[in-house]
Amino acid sequence: EVQLQASGGGLVQPGGSLRLSCAASGFTFSDYLMTWTRQAPGKSLEWVATINKDGNYITYADFAKGRFTISRDNAKNILYLQMNDLKSEDTAVYYCAKPPKRGQGTQVTVSS
Repeated sequence: EVQLQASGGGLVQPGGSLRLSCAASGFTFSDYLMTWTRQAPGKSLEWVATINKDGNYITYADFAKGRFTISRDNAKNILYLQMNDLKSEDTAVYYCAKPPKRGQGTQVTVSS
């Protein structure tokens, strides 16, 4: 069974940083493309970033470019999302996914 558990969220002030992690199990992590998505209160699910299985092809949503970095450790079966210069509009539940399977999310709240 595919399991994806995101962690690392929390409350951070505008301009701050967080590093999200996603522990993957139940499949051969290194064989699959992975993504981060997010859902803000009252809004639809929004794609954040994608990384291919080898980590050498990465794409970002426009809002994430220059501020967020997706990465992976295939030896540890962990997906990461480094988020810098956070803004209030980044407040959302963040999910990692092995498309179309989405795991449990982690809440990120950006507020002063």
